[in-house]
Amino acid sequence: MNDKQTTVGELVKLVDKFVAERDWQPFHDPKNLSASIAIEAAELMEHFQWLRTDELSAVRDDPIAMAAIREELADVLAYVLSFASQMGIDLASALAAKMKKNAVKYPADQFKGRSR
Repeated sequence: MNDKQTTVGELVKLVDKFVAERDWQPFHDPKNLSASIAIEAAELMEHFQWLRTDELSAVRDDPIAMAAIREELADVLAYVLSFASQMGIDLASALAAKMKKNAVKYPADQFKGRSR
């Protein structure tokens, strides 16, 4: 699987199958899944805690650190996909709608190169 050839729907099915094979559906309710997203996101943030901006390229060049970061990001994504499945949210349309809303809120000509 890779990003260029795999659909969001295929990723949802992959996670749903994994959960179903273990009979974890009772535990994968929206409350638990939303908490799991936050917990895994915090674990991802731990890899960058206390690093200065000038130290970030060293992280990208460290295969051990990158492997751990990939795993944490995959955990976040798996829980996001499972949450979307449980809530009946189409991620592609949700993201497209949010980006459209953000484009109105943050017009490119007014926010280009600015964080605020």
